[in-house]
Formats: sequence, structure tokens, C-alpha cells
Amino acid sequence: MYTLLSGLYKYMFQKDEYCILILGLDNAGKTTFLEQSKTRFNKNYKGMSLSKITTTVGLNIGTVDVGKARLMFWDLGGQEELQSLWDKYYAECHGVIYVIDSTDEERLAESKQAFDMPLDP
Repeated sequence: MYTLLSGLYKYMFQKDEYCILILGLDNAGKTTFLEQSKTRFNKNYKGMSLSKITTTVGLNIGTVDVGKARLMFWDLGGQEELQSLWDKYYAECHGVIYVIDSTDEERLAESKQAFDMPLDP
């Protein structure tokens, strides 16, 4: 009987979870995107002051509930040393958001190369 009630409860109230990677070069705006998303979709979340956002070392994780889905954002650091770790997260993710700082024209070629790197065999 417990199994039946537990299964019914999960069916009615459990949210489907999807993992989304946020990738891009350092200082492209990945953490800013994450903070803005959390502020917009989580009504009780006050958010971090955008002026206090610093370089991500490792990763930041944020969760957003949209309808019956829960989105877990993994904001990975964009430094060159950390880019080699990006492909380790692909097996667990359902989608990728690649952030480009379009005002930094000098790094557009570098951003394209970083974007293409995990796709190369």
C-alpha cells in the first residue's frame, strides 16, 4: 500500500529534472545570466548584486522551477585551464547554453575555437 501511495505522490508532485550547462569564455557573462535567471523565475530569490560577481572557479549551480520542470543550471568556469573539463559534464546534461560577449570582438575567434573544441573527435 505504501508503494502505491508513494508512487501516486511522486506522479502528482515530483518535477522532471533537466540539467543545463552554461558555457563560454571567462568574463562572457555566464554567472550574470544564471543570477538573472534565478531572480526572474524564483520569486523569493533576492539575487546577488551584479557588481559582486567574480570569476567562477569550478562551477556554480542554480535551480529554477518552470511549470512541472526543474532546471538545474551548471555554470562552468570559462578559463582556458577549465575548458578541458567541459566535456566531462556533457553525459549528464540535457542542454547547453553558450554565452558570447559580443562586445569583446578581439575574443570572438577564441570563443568560436572554445565552442568547437568539445565537438572535435
